[in-house]
Amino acid sequence: MRILVTGANGFVGRNLVAELKNKGYTNLLLCDRNTTESELEKYTQEAEFVFHLAGVNRPKHESEYKKGNTEFTEKLLELLSQSSSPPPVMFSSSTQAALSNSYGESKKNAETLVQSYGKDNNVRVILYRLPNLFGKWCKPNYNSVVATYCHNISRGLPVWVENPETQLTLAYIDDVVRELINQLNPDSFNSEIYYEVNPVHKITLGKLVKLLNSFYESRSELSIAELNNELIKKLYSTYLSYLPEHQFAYELTMNKDDRGSFTEFIRTPDRGQISVNISRPGITKGNHWHHTKNEKFLVVSGKGVIRLRKIDSDEVIEYFVSDKKLVVVDIPVGYTHNIENLGDSDMVTIMWVNEPFDSINPDTYYMEV
Repeated sequence: MRILVTGANGFVGRNLVAELKNKGYTNLLLCDRNTTESELEKYTQEAEFVFHLAGVNRPKHESEYKKGNTEFTEKLLELLSQSSSPPPVMFSSSTQAALSNSYGESKKNAETLVQSYGKDNNVRVILYRLPNLFGKWCKPNYNSVVATYCHNISRGLPVWVENPETQLTLAYIDDVVRELINQLNPDSFNSEIYYEVNPVHKITLGKLVKLLNSFYESRSELSIAELNNELIKKLYSTYLSYLPEHQFAYELTMNKDDRGSFTEFIRTPDRGQISVNISRPGITKGNHWHHTKNEKFLVVSGKGVIRLRKIDSDEVIEYFVSDKKLVVVDIPVGYTHNIENLGDSDMVTIMWVNEPFDSINPDTYYMEV
């Protein structure tokens, strides 16, 4: 299928084109600001489906709304009408089309033109009045407060909030793209003209800033966002896409001694703590037990033995572990335990514990295995 995408270099366009290619759509006719009139004419005669995403969001002069949103749509539809087989058109409008402002009126007028095109040519047209969008590749300091806040906060720059109680209605770019591509499926065809993207999310500006600041602080706190919340998961992925490229990496504090090192990686109040333990050859670590704290050990490099003994028993249980076959060993409560490096090189163990270390209540009691 030959698919024409206008606004192909814009926020929605870039994400849509990338996913169309992932889905195997390779015959794409991409229109952006550098596309010549002759190229556009050629594309409109070849297209079998059109994603009309081009538009003006924040021009220098209000008159550009009409030119970029209404007049370009009119020109595009005129060219498409000249095709031997005018294609279906999906048009990205805005929720502001219901408002009385220059931008909204230009989008509303474009909607009317698209509907007339569909009626005159007896072809399907699809209209989306999109809310505020967020996700990767959105230009900061332009038309998305989420993009601006992510950009600034990830760089330690201040953000301005006029009213923290202002509520945003947001749609995530991956959800938008999935919805748009679904319109290529014949099973989705019906008599509707207006469609909505689902899901949408609501959040106040104040809560948005607080959440994004928590993402910034998560590196020093070794914390992880509550990724079981769909909006938080999407915002965290979006936030990471705005990190400066020279700041993708961050250092951890390695607690070193002559036995090796112990380094905390992730700390969460509800999903426990992950650490990396490095033991030198011949070194034994541990020899303690817990009432409630439980752990999982996974040796990923080297070889060793994990020993456990119930505190009121003489029986020692041994698990020989190595990077040749990855095995997770659970450390139940009430068992004193240790881990010994049996190899000739450093042994690396990933350790998970069900709660972050609390120096006031460590729940750790020394006892030789």
